[in-house]
Amino acid sequence: MDWRNPYVLTLLIIFFIIWIVWFIRSRKMQKNNLLDGRLTKNISPKKQMWKRRFRTFSLLFLILAAAGPLIGTRVKPVERKGIDLVFAVDVSVSMNAEDIKPTRLEKAKFEISQVIQRLKGDRVGIIVFAGSAHYFLPLTSDYEAARLFLDAIETSMIKTQGTVLSSALKTSIAAFTDESEKFKVLVLVTDGEDHEGASIAIAEKATKTGIVINTIGVGSTIGSLIPIERNGQIAEYKKDKRGQLITTVLNESILREIADAGEGIFIRIDNTTHGSEELLAAIDNMEKKTISSNIYSEYEDRYQVLAILSLIFGIIGFLISTNQKQKKSSDDV
Repeated sequence: MDWRNPYVLTLLIIFFIIWIVWFIRSRKMQKNNLLDGRLTKNISPKKQMWKRRFRTFSLLFLILAAAGPLIGTRVKPVERKGIDLVFAVDVSVSMNAEDIKPTRLEKAKFEISQVIQRLKGDRVGIIVFAGSAHYFLPLTSDYEAARLFLDAIETSMIKTQGTVLSSALKTSIAAFTDESEKFKVLVLVTDGEDHEGASIAIAEKATKTGIVINTIGVGSTIGSLIPIERNGQIAEYKKDKRGQLITTVLNESILREIADAGEGIFIRIDNTTHGSEELLAAIDNMEKKTISSNIYSEYEDRYQVLAILSLIFGIIGFLISTNQKQKKSSDDV
C-alpha cells in the first residue's frame, strides 16, 4: 500500500490535536455546568453525541481520501515455458583486443544483448571470470535488469587476471539452482586462452547433470595486441616478462572440445559473423519446462471508497436531529 499525496496525512495530526482539545474542553464545560439548561433542555445529549461522531468520521475519511491511497492487487502466479540460461563472460584483459571491432568484449556484449532481447519465458544469469570466476547476476526473468548488468561488464572488474575456463565452468554450473536434469544451458563466451587444462573433464561431468554447454569464441586467428588503458586512453600494449609484445589469438580448438564434451555447439564471432541467431535457434529447438513466477500488478487508486464513506457519514451527521422527544402529558390524553 502507498499514498499518492502522503503530505496530506499530516492533516491527521492537526485533526487529532483539535479533537483532543475539543474533547477536554467539552468535558470541562459539562463538569462545571457552564451550559444553560434552558437552552439545552430540548437537546438530546445522546443524539448530539452521534451527530458529532458522524461528522468526525466524515472529516477523517475525507482526509484519507485526499491523501490518495494506492493499493495493489494480489500477487498472481504465472506459469512460463522456458529454460535456465547462464552466460559466463570472459573479462580478462585479452578481451580488450581490437581484432574484433570495437573490442572483443563489446562485440560479445552486443551479441548477448541480442539474445536476451528475444528470450521469452526463459531465465537468464551472468557469471564473469578472468583469473577467478564470480556471480554477477543470479537467474532472473527480468530482461531489463539483465541488460543493465550486461552493460556494466568491464575488463577491470576482476583484479586476478588470466583466463581460467575451469573456474568459470565450476561457478557457472553452481549457478543452476533447479534440481531438474533438463533445461539448463551454459554459454561460455571467451577468446579461449585457457591457462588451466581441466575444463574438458568438467564439461563432461556437467552433461551428466543435464547441463548443455555451448561455447562462443570471440576473436580472430590472426590475433591482436592487448591494449592497456589509463584514463580511458590506450597507454601501451601488454608485454611478457621479456618485454615482448603479446599477441592474443582465438583458441578455437579448446572451445570446440568443450562444446563437444558439453553436448552443445561452438559459435564463432568475428567482424563478419554474428552468433546470436545460431544460439537462439539452438535454444528454440530445446524442450521448454514450466517456470513459475509471480507478477505484481501496479498500484491502483482506492480513494473512491473513502470519499463515498466520507459523504455518507457527512449526510447522516447532517440529517440526525438533536431534538429531545417530548413525553405526552396526561392532559393531552
